[in-house]
Amino acid sequence: MTDYNAIVTEATIEGADEGPLAEKTIAVKDNISTEGVRTTCGSAMLEGYVPPYDATVVERVRDAGATVVGKANMDEFGMGGTTETSAWGATKNPVDPERVPGGSSGGSAAAVAAGRADLALGSDTGGSVRNPAAFCGVVGIKPTYGLVSRYGLVAYANSLEQIGPLAPTVEEAAELLSVIAGPDENDGTTRDAGADADYAAAADGDVDGLTVGVPTELVEGAHGAVVTVFESALADLESRGVDTVEVSLPSVDHAVQAYYVIAMSEASSNLARFDGVRYGVSGGEGDWNESFARAREDGFGPEVKRRILLGTYALSAGYHDKYYKKAQDARAWVKRDFDEALAEADVLATPTMPVLPPKRGESLEDPLSLYLMDANTVPVNLANLPAISVPAGEADGLPVGMQFVGPKFGEETIVRAASAVEE
Repeated sequence: MTDYNAIVTEATIEGADEGPLAEKTIAVKDNISTEGVRTTCGSAMLEGYVPPYDATVVERVRDAGATVVGKANMDEFGMGGTTETSAWGATKNPVDPERVPGGSSGGSAAAVAAGRADLALGSDTGGSVRNPAAFCGVVGIKPTYGLVSRYGLVAYANSLEQIGPLAPTVEEAAELLSVIAGPDENDGTTRDAGADADYAAAADGDVDGLTVGVPTELVEGAHGAVVTVFESALADLESRGVDTVEVSLPSVDHAVQAYYVIAMSEASSNLARFDGVRYGVSGGEGDWNESFARAREDGFGPEVKRRILLGTYALSAGYHDKYYKKAQDARAWVKRDFDEALAEADVLATPTMPVLPPKRGESLEDPLSLYLMDANTVPVNLANLPAISVPAGEADGLPVGMQFVGPKFGEETIVRAASAVEE
C-alpha cells in the first residue's frame, strides 16, 4: 500500500531492454490481467485470483520497455466515480488527501499524480479515465472504441468500455496510446484505423485555424468556479487562432439515464459468472441455489449488488422494451447529435467534470448525485468517440479538467488541442 492507497498489489514485471517506454514505470488498473500477479477488480470476490496470462495492452507496454510496478486501486468492478467502493479501501487524492481522486481508475490517476509511477493504464466505461484525470490534475485519454484491444480486461459493460492511458503530460499520454493502439486477433472489435499513428507527434500545440465547438448543455450545468476556469482556457485558445462556435447536443439530457440502463444491464450479464464455481469465492455447502447466493452475497459489495439488481430488472420479461430498448434508442440519438455537432467543428470542448473533487464520504450516501456527476463524460462512451482530459487550471486550489471530444479515430486532433491548453 502507498500513502494514498493507489497501489493495492506491489509487483515488478520487467519490460524489454529497449523500446519507446524504456526506463518508464507503469501502474496497471486492477481489472487488467497480469500473468502471475493477482487481479482483483477491487473486489473481495476475486481476492485470490491470479490470471494465467497478460492482457494484450500489458504485453505491448512490456515489449515497449515499460516496467509494471503494481496494480492500481479501483472502484469495485469499475462501478463508482470516486474509488471509494473498492474492497481494499478508498484511494486518497494526492492533491488533497481529504478528497476523492475520482473513479473508477482513481488508483491509476493517483499513482501518476503522486509520482508512484511514470504512467498508468485505466479503463473508461463512462468517464473512468477522464474523471480521475481531472480530479488529480493529470492527463487521461479515452480512445475510440476499437482502437485499443480489450483482451484481458475483466468486462463490466462491453459495448462502452475502452482501456486508456494516464500520464503527467499530453505528450506522454499520447506516446503510451501509440504503444497500445492497433488491431488484436484476440479482440474482434479492434480495427486497423489509427494503428500506425504517431500520437505524441501531434502534441505540438499548433491550433491555428482549429474550430472548437462548445455544447451549451454541458457547460450550463457546471459549478461556477469550474466554468470560470474553462472559459479562461477557451479564451486563451482563441488568442492562438482557434475559432469557437456554439453547438447543441439536446440528447444529452437523457444520456445519463440511458447510460446507466445499458451499463447495468451488461453488468448483470457479465458478472453472472462470479458464482463461486466458475469464478469467485466459494459459497460453501448446500444446493446450487444456496451456494451461488451465498457466494454473491459474501463476494460483492453494495454498489455492485445495486447495479446487478437494476440491470437484471431492466432486462427482465415485461420491462425489456420499456427500459433497455428505449435506452438503446436514446443511444442512437446521442450518436446522431455528436455527428451533427462534429460536422460544424473539428473538436468539441467541455469541462471534464462539472464539479470540483468532493471530500471522501460526501457522495456515497446519494448514489443518484454520484451518477449525475458523469453527465459530461458518459455521452462520449455512448457514441464510442475519443476524448481527452487535460488540466486547464485550478479553482479553490483544486485542479479543473478540460475535455476535448473528437470524431471517430480523431485522436491526433484532440491530442493537438489538449497540448495547446497545457502550454
